[in-house]
Amino acid sequence: MKRVSLAALAALALVTSCSDETTIYSDPKDDVVLEGNQSVLDNSINFESSGVLDIFEFDKTTGKFSKNNDGEAGDYPLTLVAQVKSPSYNGTLLTASHVDVEGDYAYVSYNTAGATYLGGVDAINISDPNNPRVTGRLYYTNADINSLKYDNGYVYIAGGFDSEKSATIDFNSFVGKISASNGRFDLSGGITYGFQEGFNATDVKVMGDQLVVTSGKDGFISVYDKNAVETIQEAPFADLRAMAIQDNKIAILDGSQGVSLLDENLQATTEIAIDSDFGDFSKRTLAFYNDNIIVSEGSKGAGVYDAGSGTLLEYIPILINPEGVDNSDVVTNAVAVNEGVVLMANGGAGLCLSEDTGNNTDLVGIIALDGSVNYVESKGDYAFAASGKSGLQIIKMNKPSASLVAECASSPAYEGSANLNVNEGEEFAYSGSKRFRNLNISGSLLLCGSWTVREDVNINDNGLFEMNGTFVVARNNRKRNVTLGQGATFRVEGNLTIYGDLILNDGATLEFLGDDSVVNVFGSVVLNGNAQVSGTFRDVQNKF
Repeated sequence: MKRVSLAALAALALVTSCSDETTIYSDPKDDVVLEGNQSVLDNSINFESSGVLDIFEFDKTTGKFSKNNDGEAGDYPLTLVAQVKSPSYNGTLLTASHVDVEGDYAYVSYNTAGATYLGGVDAINISDPNNPRVTGRLYYTNADINSLKYDNGYVYIAGGFDSEKSATIDFNSFVGKISASNGRFDLSGGITYGFQEGFNATDVKVMGDQLVVTSGKDGFISVYDKNAVETIQEAPFADLRAMAIQDNKIAILDGSQGVSLLDENLQATTEIAIDSDFGDFSKRTLAFYNDNIIVSEGSKGAGVYDAGSGTLLEYIPILINPEGVDNSDVVTNAVAVNEGVVLMANGGAGLCLSEDTGNNTDLVGIIALDGSVNYVESKGDYAFAASGKSGLQIIKMNKPSASLVAECASSPAYEGSANLNVNEGEEFAYSGSKRFRNLNISGSLLLCGSWTVREDVNINDNGLFEMNGTFVVARNNRKRNVTLGQGATFRVEGNLTIYGDLILNDGATLEFLGDDSVVNVFGSVVLNGNAQVSGTFRDVQNKF
């Protein structure tokens, strides 16, 4: 195995610069270009479709999907924060291949379909859910980047390049170590590389002070020293697609045979034979799922296996076959698990959400996203879906915090209609997280938790609405209003987002409680007559 750094390649270097990009060096095997045009980074974020996400729920009785707008309020009040446009280089559009989330940043790798080697890496600041920003971007002009992992100040990338264009490197698969701080890539100290056999490096993980890298088609699983990127040990496999690590247990997916669990010497301790067509050179992932392993198996959906015995427990099928979508694009490409929620990237069949019920996996429905969903990753309160020409879609799951649940412990969980009407003289208080269609309030309503409303919110004359937590109304390409009638009161403690207008009629009052409330109004704020706004809050769009 060979280790190469930019400093070692100084004799080959050709440093150039222009107004919007800097070529760090030009050896054909290592071309790396930093995006230096800040406006390109700023314009990479698209808010056009931001807002409340519908879920097409599965009806076991009819076998069909619907938005269930007139039934009960649905769980999972998801919102689309924004989309990150897929970058292009010299007119070629790149495709998101992997996402890793660490702290306030999401790191995204890109590659290019077909024989062309062209890739990149983005760093996205997600510390403010109302305003994600692309803070760093670099392009590889002769390499695909298929996977990445951030750890302790460095982004580790795995991919493939055309070794025939290199005078010194014989292998196509590589791992690279790039310095990154506060969402910025620092190439001044060089990039350190390791190389291994295989058509393409497909995945990279960090395990303590080691890197673990897989390469497909007559490749290897290789363990590197994380600091020096020098090989420690390796083992050959026929067609490695991905791996998952849990408590130092390594699970690998071999497209030619199935899943193997490896010990510290890279010897198989458990083998799970899987008779599925994983496709040639297709992205497939796997994930640990409690004591099980869930595997993306193409047209079969996702298979759930006991990690100890290898026994197949269940298949989570692809239950929707959209019209006008080629059958070859209705496949499970990737799976992600987040605190009992299972997400399946099903290509042209969209992003499927299921939940762990303890004994099995219960299908909830299909999240209404644009494009073919090729990859999904989820961590904390976010999910990231890579969806073809629609780019990377940032989804906020809006989980209610533990402190909020404790604060509203006396309020029962809401179970009822998606169209909530509170009549004059009625007083209701609820906690939880639900999706509504409409809210119409003439009496008094307190909502504690995370809530979305697809259509309008009306707080009628002298009505009272209090919310503590997260409340999101409509979406940017289908705006709806929040209207306060005469003498109505709206008290906000938390995060309020409105994709539409906020209208306060004469005598209405909007009160912000505490010191940390945030309001994000994408339309106009209209104050009629003697309407009042009070309290401390952060106005994201400067509309007040």
